[in-house]
This record gives sequence, structure tokens and C-alpha cells, in this order.
Amino acid sequence: MSSSQGVNDLVVALHEIGAFRFGDFVLKDGRHSPFYVDLRLLSAHPKVLARAAHELLACSAGLRFDHIAGIPYAGLPLAVAMCLENDRPLVYPRKEVKDYGTRKRVEGIFQSGDRALVVDDVITTGGAKVEAIEPLREAGLVVEDIVVVVDRQRDAEPMLAEHGLRLHRVVRVEEALTQLEAANRITPQEASRAREFLLQ
Repeated sequence: MSSSQGVNDLVVALHEIGAFRFGDFVLKDGRHSPFYVDLRLLSAHPKVLARAAHELLACSAGLRFDHIAGIPYAGLPLAVAMCLENDRPLVYPRKEVKDYGTRKRVEGIFQSGDRALVVDDVITTGGAKVEAIEPLREAGLVVEDIVVVVDRQRDAEPMLAEHGLRLHRVVRVEEALTQLEAANRITPQEASRAREFLLQ
């Protein structure tokens, strides 16, 4: 199981590298958000990436899986780091299937019936995760669990459950805000604006 201190340290480290930012950001759906989570920055910070992978594995303790499946693109560095620590093989769905070579939709060596733990950086509504998992299941992999670093708390869990998927996360945004405020990394006003946005 993931330790609260380990998660707290990771949250502070993510803020330090700019993966948690506060201000005014336009989201994909056009809304303005007072915070932004950009874990693609982890690739430029190997020690923080390794720490995130360690916490992902900790919160996956007890789950059964033969492979770790990274969702392109942000989930791939996390998945590779987890494989290196856990000594499990990597598989991943291709975003684009080439019209030459093997034309595979899923890269990696596996057998039908093998279990894959799906990994990504952030989850919002869950729709993108369901789409990304489809080729894994079509290739014969059993996918029942998804693990992410940050849950943006947009009700992804019920949606995933409809597709036979269980969500596991290292930290919810609300928990991250509490830790950053307690560590004096953000002001009470920044935390308050972010919490108000989460309720929208």
C-alpha cells in the first residue's frame, strides 16, 4: 500500500517541477481552470518519475497482472519506470497503426488471456481510457484495473465501472491541494479557487 508520507512527498515534488500549476488555464472543453496538471513533465525529471512509478506500484499492491500497459503518450514513461522497478513486461496500444510492417495495434509480447494493468498520468471523465483500452482487449488481454497518478475528480469511476474497469489512483486533486496548502506551496486563496472549480 502507498504510504501517506510517500504520496505527500510526491505531490510536493510534482509542484516543484511545475506539474501542478496554478493560475488561469483553458481546458480542452473550453472551461477556465484555476489549476493545471501536466505530468508529461515527468520525463524531464527521472527521480520524480521514479518516485511516481513507485507510488503507482504501491497503490497497485494486491492486484493481479502479467503486464503493465502504458497509454500513449503520457502513460508510457510511467509504465516503463514501473516495469523497471517491478520486473514486469510492457505492452501498449498504438495511437496510430502503420499500414506496413506487422500492422499491430498492440506492441509487446503476450498471450491471449494475460492480464494487463493499465497506467496513465491523469484521469478526468474516463472516456479516453475506455477508448485506449479497447485494442488491448481486442488483442486478447484481460484488462480490469487502471491506475493513475492524479484523479481530477470528474466522476470517472462510475463510467469506468460500466465497462468493467476499476480505478486506482495515487492522489485525488482535493488531497493534493490539502497537502500543497499544508506545505505552504500554495496560498489558501489558490486552494479555495481550485476547490470551488472542483465543485462545478
